[in-house]
Amino acid sequence: MPGHDSLEQALAGGSPQRVGWFRFYFDDERWEWSEQVQRMHGYEPGTVTPTTELVLSHKHPDDRIQIAATLDDIRRTHKTFSTRHRIVDTHGTTHSIVVIGDQLYDEAGNVVGTHGFYVDVTPADHVTAQLVSEAVAEIAENRATIEQAKGMLMVIYRIDADAAFELLKWRSQDSNVKLRMLAEQLLADFAELRYEDTLPPRAVFDHLLLTAHERIDAASA
Repeated sequence: MPGHDSLEQALAGGSPQRVGWFRFYFDDERWEWSEQVQRMHGYEPGTVTPTTELVLSHKHPDDRIQIAATLDDIRRTHKTFSTRHRIVDTHGTTHSIVVIGDQLYDEAGNVVGTHGFYVDVTPADHVTAQLVSEAVAEIAENRATIEQAKGMLMVIYRIDADAAFELLKWRSQDSNVKLRMLAEQLLADFAELRYEDTLPPRAVFDHLLLTAHERIDAASA
């Protein structure tokens, strides 16, 4: 399809406001938030320095104890994790979010923290939903692959179709890999998993999602 590559790059190359990255360093309890994550919490970019205390202060009161326990567990085990909970921004608005994190290594190969992304899965308004649907329709040639990948993310992380598409777009942008190729790699990765009656632990999917771009031939990406 003429112009397909440029269209896909335009779709994947934007800066989705519903997805952003974070880093958390264990030794000095240092946090880094992308502009999108700062905005999710109600701050203008560059106006806040996140700390563990600040991070926990934004958790919904009913979810705060659970998240504090999750942080303690991550510090102790250094494992991959994912959570679904609520945050309250500086304006008092509640957001439903999914947070997925993987191990963060230093140059010597030591685990020094965790990094990953926030996905705001608060139900989108009608306009946003329509725009996302139109964007998906534009890439009809690859729609089946992308729709399958979206469906898997929806089941695994219990998010809606719009949030799943935003997540794929963000991973495509962050890893500089075409949206279609990323979706194909995720389908291949998930198909290779071996299990019987129950799905593998969520951490397995977290790791595959965060590292899919590494398994794509750099020459073809």
